[in-house]
Amino acid sequence: MQLIQGDILAAGNGLSFGAAGFLVFVGLLLWAVGWRWHRFWVVFGITLTAGLVGLGAGRAAGGHQVMVVGVLLAVSAGMLALELAKVIAFATGGVAAWVATQTVFPQVQELWVIFLGGGLLGVVLYKLWTMLTTSLLGVLVSWHGTLLIAQEVTKSDLSSWVNAHAVALNGGVVAVTILGVAVQTWTAPPAEAEEAAVPPEVAVAPVKPVTPWWKLSFARPA
Repeated sequence: MQLIQGDILAAGNGLSFGAAGFLVFVGLLLWAVGWRWHRFWVVFGITLTAGLVGLGAGRAAGGHQVMVVGVLLAVSAGMLALELAKVIAFATGGVAAWVATQTVFPQVQELWVIFLGGGLLGVVLYKLWTMLTTSLLGVLVSWHGTLLIAQEVTKSDLSSWVNAHAVALNGGVVAVTILGVAVQTWTAPPAEAEEAAVPPEVAVAPVKPVTPWWKLSFARPA
């Protein structure tokens, strides 16, 4: 499995320096502070994905529904993003376990068991899995952006070079991803700060019972 894709470099040939630099910047943020800002990344990713899917669905429907469908789907997904975070952790953990097992042991048949086991591990080890996922995404995005910049500077096609050095690049991606998990552990807020971020339950003051008016009428003076 090739992590750095030469097809992406070929498709992104001619991308402006600003767009490629933005990819590098976002990738570095994902790599360094993925867990610290994981709520932001979850909401941003789900909203962006839902908006693109909505735009595609609206374009297929035709008419003036393109923007409406895209905006409504993006807003709806953004409001449900934090509630869907564990579901996404389950799905990504299952898919990762499925792909890894299929790559290493292609003769395995019961892949649904692997998927469920990987999904459960992704939910149980939610913090570690979020660090791994954001670190890997950050490395992939930033490295592709860096190669696109190098490709534009040198005026050459680096897709063939990437395909020829796929094994070395895969090893580098894995090593930098593990380093990113260590960096995110260092940049993550302390446990006390995470607990303080959760709003405490509002204490309700006891309500003093009100004496009915008919009892007040017949009450004897003290």
